[in-house]
Amino acid sequence: MALILEGKPVALEIERRLRDELAEIDDAPGPPATASAVLVGDDESSRAYFRSILRTFKRVGIDVNAREISARISEEHLRIILGELNYDPDIDGVIVFQPLPDHLDRELPANVLSADKDIDGITYANAGRLSLGVPHLVPSTPMGGIEILHYYRIPIEGQHAVVVGRSPIVGQPMALLLLGENATVTICHSRTRDLASLTRQADIVVLAAGRSDVLTGDMIREGATVLDFGVNFVDGKMTGDAHESVFDVAGAITPVPGGTGVVTQRVLAANTVKAARIQRRLLQEPESVNHR
Repeated sequence: MALILEGKPVALEIERRLRDELAEIDDAPGPPATASAVLVGDDESSRAYFRSILRTFKRVGIDVNAREISARISEEHLRIILGELNYDPDIDGVIVFQPLPDHLDRELPANVLSADKDIDGITYANAGRLSLGVPHLVPSTPMGGIEILHYYRIPIEGQHAVVVGRSPIVGQPMALLLLGENATVTICHSRTRDLASLTRQADIVVLAAGRSDVLTGDMIREGATVLDFGVNFVDGKMTGDAHESVFDVAGAITPVPGGTGVVTQRVLAANTVKAARIQRRLLQEPESVNHR
């Protein structure tokens, strides 16, 4: 049976690190680390995540400016609100929950938010920096996967990682993060031919397809590590992208629920603290990675 890569101990370790960094911020001039959480409309899944983030931030000691905005807001008015948050010296980071109401451009936050306050790593500037190997603020979900691999001391350098899914939220940034850790990376997607022939070669399989049972036990080699970011509901039960047969073959796997999700929230808090440290000049920019 596979080692179950539980997210809770990883989340607690991130919280421990954050307490030390928050103490540094408290000793610096200025207000405490503060995030603005912007919820537009009445989407139930977004509201549930919104409430969860508020609890997480309170738990680690980050102040939250919660903004609940009517679904009827105009695009121009939302643009003005986000612009004001960019220039508010008391706000260190901003997250805008998706999906936005249908009449609003879903790319508006990526276009408007300051890269220095973009704690979910969605802006084009942050995406570009990640692609060039000089990450600034990184998408919290894939970074949570890297945190899990580090915590459980699963080798990344020199390993072959196969990422199933190419979304700009999880799949693409996860591939770039793995490249930054010196893995050899293959990205697969809905048009990939013979997916199993590629996943069987992998030391690490990342599932970010959003489709249950996309990976079965006969599609991986024995002992491979599986990071499952999938969130699906089958007969009212939450499942990932991996079929239950994967647990009998993999060497290690994240469960759903209880795996990557709980770590994602702590990484979002860590990004807020990083943003606060950047704006207080307590953190230097990273150097470029070796691209050879």
